Amino acid sequence: MEGLSDGELEAMFSAIGTVHSARVISDRDTGRSRGFGFVEIDDAAASKAIEELNGKDVGGRALRVNEAIDKRR
Repeated sequence: MEGLSDGELEAMFSAIGTVHSARVISDRDTGRSRGFGFVEIDDAAASKAIEELNGKDVGGRALRVNEAIDKRR
């Protein structure tokens, strides 16, 4: 995710389905990417996005795409 913008992340997923939001998470102190992000996409396209994009090379690193799971607080 380093060097990837919110817009680039959105474009990557919008080729598969309707993206409601896409955000690369940045370190609040340095402003640098923390190496992960979140994408909200239609449920119908979610499994297709996982299938097509998981493992895809992005900037020399394999993209890991999976469904977010809420953590208990």
